[in-house]
Amino acid sequence: MRFVIVGAGRVGLRTARAIVESGHDVVIVEQDTAAVERARNDGFEVVEGDGSRESTLTVAGLEQADALGALSGDLNVNFAACTIANHHGCRTVMRIDDGHRETVYREYVSEVDEVIYPERLGAIAAKNALLGGNSRAIADIERNLQLIEFAITDSAPMHGYTLSELELPGPSRLVAFGSHDETLRVPNSDDTLDAGDRLVVLADSNVLRDVRQLLVGEETTAAVGGA
Repeated sequence: MRFVIVGAGRVGLRTARAIVESGHDVVIVEQDTAAVERARNDGFEVVEGDGSRESTLTVAGLEQADALGALSGDLNVNFAACTIANHHGCRTVMRIDDGHRETVYREYVSEVDEVIYPERLGAIAAKNALLGGNSRAIADIERNLQLIEFAITDSAPMHGYTLSELELPGPSRLVAFGSHDETLRVPNSDDTLDAGDRLVVLADSNVLRDVRQLLVGEETTAAVGGA
């Protein structure tokens, strides 16, 4: 597959590197001379020019691209690039600079297939470090809606019980289950909760502390939810 990345900053270069490491082709579009030089020194194919212009994207091979990632720090450039790419039938992913814009672009902007907010991804990584080994944040769906993976411990109140006996508190739902030696799958009511088993729960952030206490059995002063 071939991808066009607009922006050779931190987000753009890391994304391009991950794509190349996965065995795909990528070309970067960047208009800052110093950033162009850095990207080329890293071995990337780079088109120097304005990523908000169709002529520049054409030189970058937009017609042959499977997707375009507008990942620069300029929201106007990113939106223009996505609009052009959408016109050419290309999948579009746009970086935004503020979380409150996400809902607007997701609901009302048809030219953008996917929106990313790098600061939110960084917050998830920081949250995982704070939560420790028995809890792992997967995604912040909305400000008050979290997707968290919990690992059952020996001290968990639900240790030894079956999923049919599990009653999660408040607005929360069990999404997936996996024993300590298997991948995650659709939960089965007969599954027994043993130490090391993992459960993925979608829950309101207000009840995540209670969910954690039920599944992990650890008292903690650190907040589990929240972006």
